Amino acid sequence: MAADDDVTVTMNTDTSRFEVKLGAEIAFAEYRLKGDTITFPHTVVPDAFAGKGVAGRLVQAGLAYAKENKLWVKPTCSFFHAYIAKRPELHELVHPDMREGLATP
Repeated sequence: MAADDDVTVTMNTDTSRFEVKLGAEIAFAEYRLKGDTITFPHTVVPDAFAGKGVAGRLVQAGLAYAKENKLWVKPTCSFFHAYIAKRPELHELVHPDMREGLATP
C-alpha cells in the first residue's frame, strides 16, 4: 500500500475534474461550478489505484478548493457525501439545502 504522499491531485479545468494519474490510468472527481457553488456529481477510481487512498485525496483536494474559493459544496456523488457525513467539521462547507441528509449514516 502506497503512502498518501505518493498521490498528487491536479485540477484539470479543461475536463472539470480533479485527477490523479497512474501510468495510463486516471482517477477523477468531476466538478461543476455555478455561481458560489461547486457540485461534485461523480468520482471514478480504477482498480489500479486500490489501497492508495486516492478517493480520499480527490475529496480532500475538491474540498480544499471549495474552502479556498469560499464556495458552497453540493456532494451529489455518494463517495463525497459519505466522506463529508463522517466528518462533522466539514458540514459547514455543504450548501444549506443539502445539510439535512448529512446527519444520517
